[in-house]
Amino acid sequence: MQDGAEWGAAVLRVRRVAYAGAIVMIGAVGCSASAQTSSTPTPSASATGSVSATPTATVSRKPILVELSPAKVTAGETSKVWILANCPVPSGGPAHTGTATSKAFINGVSLTTAPTSSTATPAPTGTAAGNPWVRGEAQVSGTVKRGNYPVEVKCDGTNDTGKATLRVVSATADTSDDSSTKAPTKAPRAGGGGTFGKDVDEGSGMPVGGVLVGAAVLAAAGLLIKRRVRG
Repeated sequence: MQDGAEWGAAVLRVRRVAYAGAIVMIGAVGCSASAQTSSTPTPSASATGSVSATPTATVSRKPILVELSPAKVTAGETSKVWILANCPVPSGGPAHTGTATSKAFINGVSLTTAPTSSTATPAPTGTAAGNPWVRGEAQVSGTVKRGNYPVEVKCDGTNDTGKATLRVVSATADTSDDSSTKAPTKAPRAGGGGTFGKDVDEGSGMPVGGVLVGAAVLAAAGLLIKRRVRG
């Protein structure tokens, strides 16, 4: 009787342990499933491509035609010079204007569209490339020294550029090297007798006239002696 009671108690304990183990296993499986669901990694995109810059083609422009009227002024005088430039007409709104600068000018000069009339003064003499001209008047100071001065023009709307040369010259011709205005440094050659074709020694004390008189006296004395000998 006692053995049967012990056996029943042992079976009951085994069942309790089995139930407890089952409960623990169910809880562990649930936690594992929850952890797998919440820790699902999110894919991340990474850019591996590289962008290469394409070089921009550079278009070279020819210089515009620039003329000066007049192209030569006199040093020591305040002068005025017209600048005419063959600037292209800009597109997109900028005005058809330009700017001229030079060391010979008192200030920079604004260039505006020139009249298209054939009687406009001054009128350009060069051949235009289908573009209207712009022009402006500059003032040259009387303190500008002689020489050649570049005049640079920039078209405001298109950034085209060009240049011309202004000459500043002396009021009178320089005659310092003109031999026709110099006095002779030697006496002219005298003719007659043995002195013809020979330069006179400027350092000698006897002038040319004294030499000729002496020669005449000697000749007369010789003639007189010759007559007395014959007589």
